[in-house]
Amino acid sequence: MQLYRVYFWSFVVALGGLLFGFDTAVISGAERAIQELWHLNSIAHGFTVASGLIGTVLGAVFAAAPAQRYGRKASLYVIAILYLLCSLGCAITSSWWVFVLSRTIGGVAVGASSVVGPMYIAELAPARLRGRLVGSFQLNVVLGILLAYVSNYFLIGFGQESWRWMLGVQAIPSLLFLILLLFVPESPRWLALRGHEDKARRVFRLSGERDVDKVMADVSVGFQGTPAENLFSRRYRKPVRYAFLLAAFNQLTGINALLYFAPRIFELTGIGQEHAFLQSISIGVTLFVFTMIGVSIIDRFGRKTLLLVGTFGMTIFLALSGWSISLADGGILPMLCLIGFIVFFSFSQGAVIWVFISEIFPNSIRSKGQSLGSTTHWLAAAFISFLFPIIAEDVVNGVELSFYFFAAMMALHFWFAWRYLPETKGKSLEEIERDMA
Repeated sequence: MQLYRVYFWSFVVALGGLLFGFDTAVISGAERAIQELWHLNSIAHGFTVASGLIGTVLGAVFAAAPAQRYGRKASLYVIAILYLLCSLGCAITSSWWVFVLSRTIGGVAVGASSVVGPMYIAELAPARLRGRLVGSFQLNVVLGILLAYVSNYFLIGFGQESWRWMLGVQAIPSLLFLILLLFVPESPRWLALRGHEDKARRVFRLSGERDVDKVMADVSVGFQGTPAENLFSRRYRKPVRYAFLLAAFNQLTGINALLYFAPRIFELTGIGQEHAFLQSISIGVTLFVFTMIGVSIIDRFGRKTLLLVGTFGMTIFLALSGWSISLADGGILPMLCLIGFIVFFSFSQGAVIWVFISEIFPNSIRSKGQSLGSTTHWLAAAFISFLFPIIAEDVVNGVELSFYFFAAMMALHFWFAWRYLPETKGKSLEEIERDMA
């Protein structure tokens, strides 16, 4: 059976994830130069970095309605355009307010992408491949993070204006994403929801579904609700609770604090700026390699197993990271501890979050449910990223205590995953819906 189409379509949509990751991490190379250029105090600096995350909250909140009304593909076109506007705006502006606005626009694209991208792939992919295909979105996120770190490292020598090149280079993949979307079909489940059953059948057939008639029958049963249903009604309390807590715990790992401020964190350990940027690349490489491992085994071992193993390891290495950073001796120990944390994050929370959230909501309210999970994720990210530079003003002690807090949150996450989360591997979206009911 030819599956190249579904892999290609998933790859194209996952490019939105690559831009998501690039936009998230690229600011780590520019944040110090921006602070010096506009003479920002710690609060204004935190707001500047967090402005992109404010946009992600807006994008996550408002992406559901157009995705449900106009379709997943039309929403992806708009997202690609917003990424392009963000990169060009940040690169050419001399105004702090325009810079903040451009970062906010990019954030809207990131937030909307985190809603529409995984949802589209989940609705398209056969059940036996859904974990790895939806996981490819997260794999592209971490590839984008890695590319941002590598790009920052090589562009740091371009003088005082190097930060403009760091942020402007994102225009190239943004344009590529926009062009390739021309070759992607609409989501078959959205087509079925809108009454275009013949088109839905055709896309299912091309995507490699083995029994299109059975899938269409299950999809029809899944549409007993309506798009106007209340997400917070009693019948959806389980998926709502799971999506909210999993998304919140994803940020309570401290991952975005590390990604946004990696060079500065490494400088606190006593090494120079250039070495700090080089060690940031090691974080990006580790994220990519172990997320790829997690994506490749998620359909074999399941979502819950990966979460339990990963959360246990994160608890240990976050605590060790706090202790090693407090030494401030310029040694390699902090980097090894942070890489240990990244290893366990990558194949667990990193690989699982968008897969699980995209699976657990019924077809009729999936866009709303995905929006809830993404909004929770980005609200927590904005809050943590705004507070982190303020806390870090206490230099080593503030950073050390932050990592101890993240470790405590991961211990709580382990209990939540072990006690409550169900396993979803190998089931159709409609079978998961019945289990949740």
